[in-house]
Amino acid sequence: MATAVALAAPLRLAPSRRWRFSADLRAEPPSRLSSRRGASASFPTAAATVPKVLDDSVIEPYGIRDYIERSRQLIKPDGGPPRWFSPLECGARGTDSPLLLYLPGIDGTGLGLIRHHQRLGKIFDIWCLHIPVMDRTSFEGLVEYVERTINSEKSYSLNKPIYLVGESIGACLALAVAARNPDFDLVMILANPATSFLKSQLQSVSTFLGILPEPLHVTIPYFVNFITGYHLTFRDLPDNFNDMLADLSFLVDILPKESFVWKLDLLKSAALFVNSRLHVVKAQILILASGRDQLLPSHEEAERICSNLPNCRIRHFKESGHTMFLESGIDLVTIIKGAGYYRRSSQIDYVSDYLLPTPLEFQQATEIYRWFDLATSPVMLSTLQNGKIVKGLMGIPSKGPTLLVGYHMLLGLELGIMFSRFFTEKRIHLRGLAHPFMFNRASEQLMPDSSSFDGHRLMGAVPVSATNFYKLLSMKSFVLLYPGGAREALHRKGEEYKLFWPEKSEFIRMTSKFGATIIPFGVVGEDDMCDVLLDYEDLVKIPFYDTLNKRINQDGVRLRTDTVEEVGNQDLYPPVLLPKIPGRLYFLFGKPIETRGRSEELRDRKQAQQLYIHVKSEVENCMAYLKEKREKDPYRNLLPRLLYQTTNGFTTEVPTFEI
Repeated sequence: MATAVALAAPLRLAPSRRWRFSADLRAEPPSRLSSRRGASASFPTAAATVPKVLDDSVIEPYGIRDYIERSRQLIKPDGGPPRWFSPLECGARGTDSPLLLYLPGIDGTGLGLIRHHQRLGKIFDIWCLHIPVMDRTSFEGLVEYVERTINSEKSYSLNKPIYLVGESIGACLALAVAARNPDFDLVMILANPATSFLKSQLQSVSTFLGILPEPLHVTIPYFVNFITGYHLTFRDLPDNFNDMLADLSFLVDILPKESFVWKLDLLKSAALFVNSRLHVVKAQILILASGRDQLLPSHEEAERICSNLPNCRIRHFKESGHTMFLESGIDLVTIIKGAGYYRRSSQIDYVSDYLLPTPLEFQQATEIYRWFDLATSPVMLSTLQNGKIVKGLMGIPSKGPTLLVGYHMLLGLELGIMFSRFFTEKRIHLRGLAHPFMFNRASEQLMPDSSSFDGHRLMGAVPVSATNFYKLLSMKSFVLLYPGGAREALHRKGEEYKLFWPEKSEFIRMTSKFGATIIPFGVVGEDDMCDVLLDYEDLVKIPFYDTLNKRINQDGVRLRTDTVEEVGNQDLYPPVLLPKIPGRLYFLFGKPIETRGRSEELRDRKQAQQLYIHVKSEVENCMAYLKEKREKDPYRNLLPRLLYQTTNGFTTEVPTFEI
């Protein structure tokens, strides 16, 4: 297979130092590459994607075999030093795409991201570092080379971050650059950093190398796993013998014994260099740690690094091995988006930097709600402009800007169902204004899984603020707002269906500025799902809970601290619940309230307050209607619904009360 790569010459190297490609490779001169960087983007910006709800671009799959075949083209001796290349399949870059520098692991080919080139190329300008097989550049020499590249490219990346994606020794290289250049605006994605080399089993490999003749050194299990991600055993040989022979031949070419010994010494130097300087790193870091890394204690090392760096987060991958980027279940773009690590400027803008989810991302984010949807058979009702209540979402306008304002059920039980139903029935992408707790580093450390809120970010949640609200309305989005906030979603015993809204209007005037339609809505059914056994008032009486309470309700995530109203009691807490046999959820979206043409009128505080009170009363009316009507629903309980679906099929919509 021919390799499709383009030469990147960030240092404008002299002709004698440029990479000479073989006849079956296509090269581009630096001038053409520069023009590509200014090409129009193939991935639309957020402002241009209002009609779209998913990124539906098609990606050609690549795998281990492509990695091996392309690597064969790159490892032919040419006597050259380390250099950058840009894969042609990455496509055209937008003028606002950040630069991404990939720093490879011990293989040095620079093709470790081959599975991700096309996806990454839609949002980044990608350069990959290639270190020739026989190159003997020291670790500090590699650090200086990357530094010179970044310094050279800073003029092209004004007010934009530069991304460093490194794995294994490449992660050490990224950390070293960040330690020596604290003023660089770097975002680093580090997979299984080799900073733990001195604690790993890799050191013992050098002992075996001295007694093994070449090419038998590639039969060391650790070596095979390090380069290919495979873990071969004798029982694998009969079925994979031919493939294994081809791969071992490739391993001999990619790292002959002499080079392998050199790389192990390089790993040791890298670990010592970085660990002595780790405390000065200020860059934004996301560590990806594999749970089945047989070469390095990556899980423990990720925790160690994160505990020492204030701007670092972790994502764990329990089933992944050392070379996770070559595994089929890993999508680097999804990881970056979910962690909230994609930005085009010095600070992340959760609105303009947002990237639409792919169909697979949407499916994965909503999969956890699928069984809840099946168990509760939600009833969706909406109201037409003439006041008639109808089944489904016919009463919801098809175009924004639209603001949905309603009751926040306990733990937000309604969110997943609302999001998926709006998408499947109306092709509407809801953008929720969420509590800052979901975007806070310290909050992640309190969760059982640090990626707990990644799905919300993938689906478009943004931290609640007037600025983000303004931006979403200006983009004609469908915005989901809960004025009661955490006080409603984490209410106390006996407070279900009670609104905790501020007394004064918070959203009316801004909504009218953009002529947005307001949809008040109510949702009931949480009392048929569970009961609150221990609420906040109970937990604070438990000894030692105050320590956890302080960590949860830190100053950085508190809202409405300046109000004396009950809505100001926004203390977050983990309620203890008693589950019930699932009842049914009922949604009613009230009559749309138009604000178009009323901007001048609603500038008056009294007029705005009257409309605010009207919206609140409509939400209460929606819930009152649902609570009354559900008493007449013959399928409110689980057993009748199961009997109906058993007879008519589980994909059949279960009937409800007469409207």
